[in-house]
Amino acid sequence: MTSLWLDHFPVGLPVPLRDGARYDDVVIGAGLAGLCTAIMLAAAGRSVAVLEARHRGAVTTGNTTAKLSLLHGSKLSALRRHHPAPLARAYVDANRDGQSWLLEFCRAHAVPLEIRDAVSYAGTESGASTIDEEIEACTEAGLPVVRTDETELPVPTFGAVVLADQYQCNPMDVVSALATELLRLGGELYEGVTVTDVSAFGTRTVETDHGDVEAENVVLATGMPFLDRGLYFTKLSPLRSYALAFDVPGELPQAMYLSVDSPSRSVRTATVNGATKLLVGGNGHEVGRHSSPRDLVTDLEEWTQSNFPGARRTHAWSAQDYSPHNHIPFVGKLPRGARHVYIATGFDKWGMSNAPAAALRITGEILGTELPDWARVLGRRLTVPADLVEGGLEGLSVAGETLRGWIGAELSPLPDEPPAAGEALVGRRGVAPVAISNVDGRVCAVSAVCPHLGGVVTWNNAESSWDCPLHGSRFAANGDRLEGPATRGLSAVALGADASERIAGGGV
Repeated sequence: MTSLWLDHFPVGLPVPLRDGARYDDVVIGAGLAGLCTAIMLAAAGRSVAVLEARHRGAVTTGNTTAKLSLLHGSKLSALRRHHPAPLARAYVDANRDGQSWLLEFCRAHAVPLEIRDAVSYAGTESGASTIDEEIEACTEAGLPVVRTDETELPVPTFGAVVLADQYQCNPMDVVSALATELLRLGGELYEGVTVTDVSAFGTRTVETDHGDVEAENVVLATGMPFLDRGLYFTKLSPLRSYALAFDVPGELPQAMYLSVDSPSRSVRTATVNGATKLLVGGNGHEVGRHSSPRDLVTDLEEWTQSNFPGARRTHAWSAQDYSPHNHIPFVGKLPRGARHVYIATGFDKWGMSNAPAAALRITGEILGTELPDWARVLGRRLTVPADLVEGGLEGLSVAGETLRGWIGAELSPLPDEPPAAGEALVGRRGVAPVAISNVDGRVCAVSAVCPHLGGVVTWNNAESSWDCPLHGSRFAANGDRLEGPATRGLSAVALGADASERIAGGGV
């Protein structure tokens, strides 16, 4: 599955890492948050290196729907139920500053932007009350929203909240411009470099699979922090959602739409290489906890084709985001990081404005400049009982998934035959769970135990990947690490001569 944005994005040859080099700041992750942070630091005259395990924009940024909007679905009303009004206003102010910074950057570097209204709508009668709550929360936080009962969508709606003059873009256009500007400012970008550890005390040593570098400060802009200091894997829920692009005859809705009820539906247009397409997203779920992601993609396609006659799918992809249990992103110093390791995570699917806002805050802390009022308010947030309840329920779910995975593997000895083409299974071989897949004529056997905290992985039949239902680590069919808090892949498993002979075509 390849996103519309990444389909034609040229990936260059990686530059070899300068083993032993020292920088003022090392940023880990070349998505929007990491590149914005690196540019701000480099513009202040600091020596900066960005380390990226895959390629720039490869994970969340290159798979987003790229709505640069201050209306975040029903986010503000949910946040308001957990926190006082000043914190909700600070969240809006942070995103406004983040949006303003990115808009200014895009205009200065000729990155195409399209002005669109942002619309959160109710697709069911029960969702109408959420619209009323969101309008109240937005108004209280200073967003000039209006209510409407009319939309361009060819489906029944039960009220909507509109914020005019927001923006949409191609996120990889933004990534390309950010990377170019970083290099112009003297920063360095290393792709295909996986960071495995960071020493927090003394000189920060950043350990990678291509050598080590040193830095005064380290910024983790990697989605889920791969360092377990601070236990952020217990404070964030990893979410996976899906998006499809279509060629559609006739007129298309021009605003950016997002439903506030379930099943979620996101709708916008996108113009790529002169062709305008319809983008439809939704059907989110916690990573590794759905029996058939392929069915969710099919459901989105059928919904689109039933409501937009003649729609022909051209692309399908998914993205991974992290939802904080207290509804506010985690930005700032990492606990037990000797005050020189920083994190930016928990954007809850709204990274286009939250990511540059996080970069502004982290850069201000590193440079010692005066922080805006919103940064101080967000930094003093409190954990309220509702947050503890939400985190406790997620903890119970993680424990349940752990038991389910191990017991399920224990009760499922590996069969004699490999799985059918395109399918996979998890079973017991001796005392250890083993994961076997059959993809593109190649059968692979790997350990089914996630190296992060020992969860048993599940098969993602939409993307042919192994996904951990505990904290969202993901692996390719052959065990290579894709994303998440795990720092290494799933180890290969030898099935033995007898088993190998039973697998026609081999490839284990």
